[in-house]
Amino acid sequence: MLKISPDELKLVAQYIYDVSGIYLDQSKSYLFETRLGAIAAEHGCNTYKELYQKAKTDPSKSFERKIIDAISTNETLFFRDKGPFELLQHKLLPELIDARTPSSPTLKTNIKIWSAASSTGQELYSIAIIIKELLPNSSKYSIQLLGTDISDNAVAQASRGKYNKFEMERGLPGDKLQRYFTMFGDSWTIKDEIRAMVQFKKFNLMMPFTGLGKFDIIFCRNVAIYFTLPDRQKLFNKIADSLADDGYLVIGSTESLTGICPRFIPKRHLRSIFYQKTK
Repeated sequence: MLKISPDELKLVAQYIYDVSGIYLDQSKSYLFETRLGAIAAEHGCNTYKELYQKAKTDPSKSFERKIIDAISTNETLFFRDKGPFELLQHKLLPELIDARTPSSPTLKTNIKIWSAASSTGQELYSIAIIIKELLPNSSKYSIQLLGTDISDNAVAQASRGKYNKFEMERGLPGDKLQRYFTMFGDSWTIKDEIRAMVQFKKFNLMMPFTGLGKFDIIFCRNVAIYFTLPDRQKLFNKIADSLADDGYLVIGSTESLTGICPRFIPKRHLRSIFYQKTK
């Protein structure tokens, strides 16, 4: 495995921060070597400085995309941590439906949900499955589910909705596997009725949220931990601007907004914490 020097680590870490907002300190040398070493070898780079120089001078940005894909690949699985999805099913969605249901029976109930770091799509598909089971008569509702991620590869896989046996066995109950997925060879593909409910696109959370609109629920779990404190503050202030006044924010179970964004207050339901904007 190609070893990275302290100077190279500092150089490449700054480059990754500049293009993605992901902050990696000097303790992450193993991550650079395990995730970027293969890219360096593939392109004949004998040092990480060579890889950096190729990325900086590549007009096609293909090196940049490969590096971001490698660094930003995070742990994900269907119904991860369970608590947030139980919260969604038993509190957030029922309360939103009550608040959003129009007085006229001819009008639809509008709900928008954003998975802000959707990786390969398991989180957003889990949300879609919950909505499908909670609202079987979907003709009464206009529901928009958006998943975004900075990785091209992650967005591509999420859009395909295709997963291998290992990915399917992690977190997905057997009844939902049989009901919502079809097996092809040694992989599973999510059925069209669920895939039609979602949209995925590439998006960098460090960029302005122009054009995204307002959301009723935002999931932003386990991504801000890779940002610096000032960048976390900027991120959650932008999220506050993008969340409906009575909307809900769900972050990772080990994360907190204390000292980061006073525009949010934590609330508890059973074992889960969620956030709403201050009045």
